[in-house]
Amino acid sequence: MRLYLLSLIFVFTCLFSCTQTAICQSDIPESNVKKWWKEAIVYQIYPRSFKDSDGDGIGDLKGIISKLDYIKSLGVTAVWINPIYSSPNDDNGYDVSDYRGIMKDFGTMADFDALLKGLHQRGIKLVMDLVVNHSSDEHEWFKQSRTSRTSPYRDYYHWWNAERGKPPYRYSLFDVNHDAWKYDSLTNAYYLHYFSRKQPDLNWENPKLRHEVYDIMKFWADKGIDGFRLDAFGFAAKDTSFPALPEGYEKNFMPYYSMQGNLHGYLQEMNKEVFSKYNVMSVAEGAGNSFKDAHNLVDADRNELNMAYPFDAVDMPKPEGYSLLRFKELFSRWDSAFANKGWVAVFLANHDQARMVSRFGNDSPEFRELSSKMLSTFIMTMRGTPYYYNGDELGMTNAGFDKIEDYKDMAALNEYQRLKNTGGDIQLFMEQLKFGSRDNGRTPFQWNGSTNAGFTSGTPWINVNPNYKVINYAAEQNDPNSVLNYFRKLTKLRKQNQLLVYGKYNELDKTNPDVYAYTRELAGQKMLVLLNFTKTAARVNLSSNISTAQLVLCNYDKVPQKNKYASVVTLRPYEALIYKL
Repeated sequence: MRLYLLSLIFVFTCLFSCTQTAICQSDIPESNVKKWWKEAIVYQIYPRSFKDSDGDGIGDLKGIISKLDYIKSLGVTAVWINPIYSSPNDDNGYDVSDYRGIMKDFGTMADFDALLKGLHQRGIKLVMDLVVNHSSDEHEWFKQSRTSRTSPYRDYYHWWNAERGKPPYRYSLFDVNHDAWKYDSLTNAYYLHYFSRKQPDLNWENPKLRHEVYDIMKFWADKGIDGFRLDAFGFAAKDTSFPALPEGYEKNFMPYYSMQGNLHGYLQEMNKEVFSKYNVMSVAEGAGNSFKDAHNLVDADRNELNMAYPFDAVDMPKPEGYSLLRFKELFSRWDSAFANKGWVAVFLANHDQARMVSRFGNDSPEFRELSSKMLSTFIMTMRGTPYYYNGDELGMTNAGFDKIEDYKDMAALNEYQRLKNTGGDIQLFMEQLKFGSRDNGRTPFQWNGSTNAGFTSGTPWINVNPNYKVINYAAEQNDPNSVLNYFRKLTKLRKQNQLLVYGKYNELDKTNPDVYAYTRELAGQKMLVLLNFTKTAARVNLSSNISTAQLVLCNYDKVPQKNKYASVVTLRPYEALIYKL
């Protein structure tokens, strides 16, 4: 403890009085070195579903611009926007045909410039998706690549000439046959696509391709954006000899796909060429296959990325539930591994997941609001940069689609077709989709109780959740106890308390299967967070009496009664409590 306090004194001495900043910072634990992206509260916007301005049923940039004051009111400090580049939209924009253009559905470059200016005027930073593991097959690079084996763009992609025989099997996540090699008759060769057939993988072994990407990044950085989120980049490096892989590897393909080859060399080159020259943040999608991988990606002395984005927790929920003990153990291990070096994101939802409250909480009318607030409390009180998905601040739920025709996700539709072709269990698949489909997180934002939830005056590209008349912004805005206004309290609390950003994390009552309890501590200040993850009352055993602690925030309308013997606390269903100790 004495060493910890001395290190904290040294931190503040460096920040406020040290003239030799570089020398001082070298002795501060890396995790406590202040950076804007560590203190950011990131709000993820799915542009296709946020707000439609022109009645075509598709959200757009002008729609986002019209809601900038709303975004500001949330208390968030950065926006991560899903891809808005030109795209034929096979995978909702993750198939880019022009990295310097704006998708017509979303508007124009002038609209983008206005959006960026409007965010910056409100003190909000903008992080953009960088989709460069693959491009669209309609990108000019690929069009040229497939015209001739001698094309200067041939080596921008991975090709296997057919006279060599059929290439060794590679698993595709989105292909209807899960086959990542697609035969192209034009040059009698196969091209590689880890995702859909319209998403050919780029060849990062080619230095010309790499520098094309860096030039694209500089184009956006010069416009003034504040960061990049690297989509699927863990897959970018490949063994281009494409050796045969063990039979059945596709059941656990990540060790064979993620963090291969010279990936770190590519990232270090990207850092040198781009990140080091601009005040931008960088975040990976994923964190590799181990803590060592994650540290190699994000430790400051590696000169690669700023933070990792681990998927361990969001992959946990299943229709039958999940283990809170496992959940707690995962987050505690990640915190312990990054207590002194590196930095991670904290999140429970994104565009590739179903709704947070439906997966981790309880979306029944009785408990939806309470469990939404409880989950938000968790995200906003953990160490790491919080990423929060649009609509979760309202407590939006899964849509509950029953028919395959209701789904728009190419991956879901292709898998449905594969099961039909092979006689698979369609009923089981539909049940799994209802719970876990990423289309659940992509239904239109519920602005009010009018037609189509106020999202569009036309026909929405995907159906609106039927509960929009009950769950919507207009209904929650003026309710002081709404999920929305509770979220605003949380963002304010986090911004006012640096200990919730940099403070030490310590888990309490670790074997409790119902309650997640932990403290955050910094510079003599300490907070206690108690979260009941169940629909029944639950008790938590604390190491000391907290009867004199100050209640900072509670997700119930009525605060809990004081107990003079408060080393054992009984929490109401899905109750969240934050105390100042």
